[in-house]
Amino acid sequence: MTELPPCPLCKSTFTYEMNGLLACPECGHEWNPEEDNAADQQFVVKDSNGNILQDGDSVVTIKNLPVKGTSQTIKAGTKVKNIRLVDSDHNIDCKIDGFGAMALKSEFVKKA
Repeated sequence: MTELPPCPLCKSTFTYEMNGLLACPECGHEWNPEEDNAADQQFVVKDSNGNILQDGDSVVTIKNLPVKGTSQTIKAGTKVKNIRLVDSDHNIDCKIDGFGAMALKSEFVKKA
């Protein structure tokens, strides 16, 4: 027997197959497993305003960000050019003048 994926809404592991769809007995959600796989493969990063970011974009920080290991902070309004998106907790890799290579969270930047 194959293991079915958990429910995308409530994360219940008690999903079952019914008429070609997957169903969750806990929240009642039904979904097509083929559409679910296509959505998982697409990696989308959004800024604090909901704009979709892409590799090479420029962003501006929206608040002061402390730099771990130093007493310096990245000031609000700092422009960061040529970002690179990665699939991790800090989903933006970049170089900031005066700081060097950094990893930022997309929720603290807006598209320039």
